[in-house]
Amino acid sequence: MSFTHILLDRSEGVATLTFNRPDKLNAMNPEMTGELRQALEEVSQDATIRVLVFRGQGRAFMAGADVRTFLGATPLTIRRFIQRAHDFLFRLETLNIPVIAAVHGFALGAGFEIALACDFIYASEEVKLGLPEINLGLFPGAGGSQRLTRLVGKSMAKEIIMTGRMVDAQEARAAGIVAQVFPEDKLWEETLKTAQSLAQKGRVALAAAKQAIDRGANVDLRSGCALEVDLFALCFASSDPQEGVKAFLEKRPPVFKGEME
Repeated sequence: MSFTHILLDRSEGVATLTFNRPDKLNAMNPEMTGELRQALEEVSQDATIRVLVFRGQGRAFMAGADVRTFLGATPLTIRRFIQRAHDFLFRLETLNIPVIAAVHGFALGAGFEIALACDFIYASEEVKLGLPEINLGLFPGAGGSQRLTRLVGKSMAKEIIMTGRMVDAQEARAAGIVAQVFPEDKLWEETLKTAQSLAQKGRVALAAAKQAIDRGANVDLRSGCALEVDLFALCFASSDPQEGVKAFLEKRPPVFKGEME
């Protein structure tokens, strides 16, 4: 399917989804939300895709929602718009492949909320992250108040959201919001290097690791470890563990098929 506000490219197991409204700093509007949902459905149905990467065209990752969408809006129309965004982010969060956000420039509002729903964030040294909705008489409406709090704790989340201030790359790295920080001219190269490396790993093991971490984070330790036991055993429904062990013993790179037997 062709898109207007986004680009979707596939290469060697890596899908790249690019926000493509550079003249608007990739601000999200209802049309982009619909295209994102369609693109995610395509990715989820393509077994050749092992990793998904988000990036932004031009000077920013995404500078939030297009605020013109809010002019004259009613609570009902806004609720529909926000609910569609939540549906997309929950679908993104539960995708059974790794998802990386390669963030440069500004990632504000909805842009930051999309990045928070990814498995991890790589950021450029000049990046500015934030949830400035408070300055419009609003607060984050697409999961920002929930995902950021779970990541950094209540106190820091309240301070960032209630002041509407922007967070730079070093503070974000120290707080655990971003996984790695790179010079801007190296960001895509390093992100792609990681994505290509992940694409060569066992698909079943990656999905199991993702589930163990995400689902385990919301339960007590004993329940989380029980979940880990089940998911670890499930990996052996694939031929990948046998291939991995044989490759290790034979001192060669493994060739994972990623299928369930």
